[in-house]
Amino acid sequence: MSKTSKNVPAVIEPVEHNKVTQAILDFVSKVPASKIDGSTDPDAEARRIGNHAARRAALTAGSLALPPGPLGWLTILPELTLIWKIQGQMVSDIAAAYGRHAELGREQMLWCLFRHTAAQAFRDVVVRMGDRLVFRRMSHGIAQRVAKQVGVKLTQRTVGEGISRWLPVVGALGVGAYAYYDTGHVASTAIALFSGDMEIADDVDAAAATAAAAVRKTKAKTAGGAAKAAVKKAVRKVAKKAANKALASTARKIAKTADSVSKAASKRAADKPRKPKSE
Repeated sequence: MSKTSKNVPAVIEPVEHNKVTQAILDFVSKVPASKIDGSTDPDAEARRIGNHAARRAALTAGSLALPPGPLGWLTILPELTLIWKIQGQMVSDIAAAYGRHAELGREQMLWCLFRHTAAQAFRDVVVRMGDRLVFRRMSHGIAQRVAKQVGVKLTQRTVGEGISRWLPVVGALGVGAYAYYDTGHVASTAIALFSGDMEIADDVDAAAATAAAAVRKTKAKTAGGAAKAAVKKAVRKVAKKAANKALASTARKIAKTADSVSKAASKRAADKPRKPKSE
């Protein structure tokens, strides 16, 4: 009678994306305060804040990933929540370092935390106009849609993380390294946001910005198409000219060769002795 292996892991369902979605909505409903004052060198201060938060996130995620098997699966959602808390405080402190904490709302928090995870989720929330970002104030419905799309992406990622938890030490190192990397991305997005131009618009202004961006994109495509057509036309013209030149050169060479052959034949005919006429 065969024995069942005790090393085969049980089948555990991954964290449902609707739970992650609700956790995201609950988290961004309140922007954390900051004790950081405006800095004379905000770039250096923001990098210091980002590095410190990345180390904390790595340590936290690695510690929670140590429990093996089913216990490791149970720590996934608490781990995400704790990492968001660290990252959210980091974003708040970076905004304060640039003296722009008053401009930090749930739209900017969502953008900083999850832009690198699900950029397409923000297409109706954030519009880029040159070097400026225009944020549209989110209704509850839009916030739910954004959080749902982010939640689906995060749920897909947690499946791989959950599998790695069956290897406690190695898995914990991998989860910690990813938390460090992920927090670094959040810090970079926050620094780019608060060190650049940002505007918060109402629905009408945001719609106008979206339309303007679409028009610019269409013009760019049209200009690009015209430029491509002009290049193709120029290439065809040059190729035709080159072909005609090559044909003319070939014709001259053939004529020259024929002339040389004709002259050589005439010379050989002249040098050939003639036979005497018979009487």
